[in-house]
Amino acid sequence: MLTASYKMHIMPKTLLITGASRGIGAATALLAASQGWQVAVNYLGNSLAADGVVRQIRAAGGVAIAVQGDMGIEADVLRVFETVDAKLGRVSGLVNNAGVVDLAQRVDEMSLARLERMWRTNITSSFLCAREAVRRMSTRYQSEGGGEGGAIVNVSSVAARLGSPAQYVDYAASKAAIDTFTVGLAKEVAAEGIRVNAVRPGIIDTEIHASGGDPDRASRMASQLPMNRAGSANEVAQSIVWLLSSQASYVTGSVLDVAGGR
Repeated sequence: MLTASYKMHIMPKTLLITGASRGIGAATALLAASQGWQVAVNYLGNSLAADGVVRQIRAAGGVAIAVQGDMGIEADVLRVFETVDAKLGRVSGLVNNAGVVDLAQRVDEMSLARLERMWRTNITSSFLCAREAVRRMSTRYQSEGGGEGGAIVNVSSVAARLGSPAQYVDYAASKAAIDTFTVGLAKEVAAEGIRVNAVRPGIIDTEIHASGGDPDRASRMASQLPMNRAGSANEVAQSIVWLLSSQASYVTGSVLDVAGGR
């Protein structure tokens, strides 16, 4: 529970989490709110789930709003950031979590439509959101009322270094792009008060496996993992929220595996 004295003496920080209505995004929203962040819960289509996350945060004494938007569409990204500006203030934290997988397929079976959806959702969305976040965080923009610094955490995947053959090489490639994006952007804005890092989850027990046509994947693969179990969304959230925090003040350009040794 956030106390009244906490709210009175600590200036609240605003965090936008994309794709935060379920799984890792929702777990991160709840944990970040418990540590004093005002949270904007972005969602694509499941308003009931997003509203549920917001209700949980508010019930615990936190501040949160739900904001609909497809973060792979520039107009939606601009609208989401403007809404957050108006309702919570400029972001000082961003978690690029929105992402998709698809049905298991070989590369020689993949359609252009599948590839374009994968790149737009998993790569373009992170670039667009980071662009808007940097414009609000970077010390280059102090004359425009921003520029107090901040932190960005990108959600990658262990698939980026495994390749995911005969499953979804396109997904793995999109996450490898996020790893490179993380390192490059971190170096680009390091002197402007912004830290940029990524987490690379392994097999995590969330709903994303169902959206890829394999809802039992986490439990089925558990015995093949070094720790003999899948991870939880909250375990990934712990790493994300740490990277956002001042405890990670000298950490930037890092890609942290949260994969149980996989």
